[in-house]
Amino acid sequence: MYNILTLNKISKYGLNQLDSAKYVCSDDCAAPDAIMVRSAKMHEFAFDAKTVAVARAGAGVNNIPVDACAKAGIAVFNTPGANANAVKELVLCAMLMASRKVADSIDWCKTLSGKGDEVSALVEKGKSAFAGPEILGKTLGVVGLGAIGALVANSAKALGMNIVGYDPFLSVKAALALDPAVKVVSDLDELFAVSDYITLHVPLNDATRDTVSADSLAKMKDGVRILNFARGELVNEAAIIDALGAGKAAAYVTDFPTDKQITTPGVTAIPHLGASTPESEDNCAVMAANELVDYLEKGIITNSVNLPNIALPASFKTRVCLIYNAGEGMADKITAAFDGCGVTSLVSGEKKGIGYTAVDVETAPDSAKLEAIDGVIRVRVLG
Repeated sequence: MYNILTLNKISKYGLNQLDSAKYVCSDDCAAPDAIMVRSAKMHEFAFDAKTVAVARAGAGVNNIPVDACAKAGIAVFNTPGANANAVKELVLCAMLMASRKVADSIDWCKTLSGKGDEVSALVEKGKSAFAGPEILGKTLGVVGLGAIGALVANSAKALGMNIVGYDPFLSVKAALALDPAVKVVSDLDELFAVSDYITLHVPLNDATRDTVSADSLAKMKDGVRILNFARGELVNEAAIIDALGAGKAAAYVTDFPTDKQITTPGVTAIPHLGASTPESEDNCAVMAANELVDYLEKGIITNSVNLPNIALPASFKTRVCLIYNAGEGMADKITAAFDGCGVTSLVSGEKKGIGYTAVDVETAPDSAKLEAIDGVIRVRVLG
């Protein structure tokens, strides 16, 4: 029986992927085999020694201590693409809101309450304050062409926009998913220079923090409109507030509002609604649950952010899974430990200095001897 701890409310469609004959799911589990989480912050979380996996029902994993989990032999999974359509739809909405000052105009209309028969005349008199450009024929710069960025690029192209994309890690699969008319550039400054709108779809790390800064804003068109539905820290707060005040930027729509931004003219602050649709929550939970089932029962790794993806044979008698610090000689040490065990399959991979090997055998070696190998972090025997 596997015990699964849920740190947030998880969609029933996801939990239903877990066979009740094998899994017990609870938000109060002292020694879970695995954890399912959405946005709960886990950096101060006390992991039980029994826990072998964390599945994040969503793409971003900034709320999880990914590297620390790897060192403890805990696989961390995410669900890339499961919420992509939900975010894409809100980004398209944001472009229109940024252009036509929709949110400001709605707020202004509310101030006319109680004016009676004067409302119609007041609306006609005041509407010019909220005029804005159409998106047809304008250029959208898409920074990051993964699951969400590609959908945004293709949909905006279908709405008549010119699309410039940037992604130094663009995969073949992602490239094939793009509309052929999307122009992919290798220099981010080139995108900044030509874009009327810029939308960000990259993870937050040391390289991407402050992608929008005073320096990068200086390279953009006057009146640029910036959309941030990825992570708040991708945009330097002081820089965007200054740019809005100076007219360098015409609008900033963010799904990650701060106290300062909420009242800044030109900012449309949305309360982190990017993936907040029932369809998205269901999709993420289902994918996360299936990742856990594959890993817990079969040792298969799909969409892990701290261990290598590993595809394995569907059937096996006994499967031994090892997580270890990758290094010279480790593969030889592990292989030697299985001499005489009747090995039928051995698959290995490495990611960020952490190795993973799954060995199918007729007879499992002594787990204690495997754990005693210098550099081995965790050993699991399945079957």
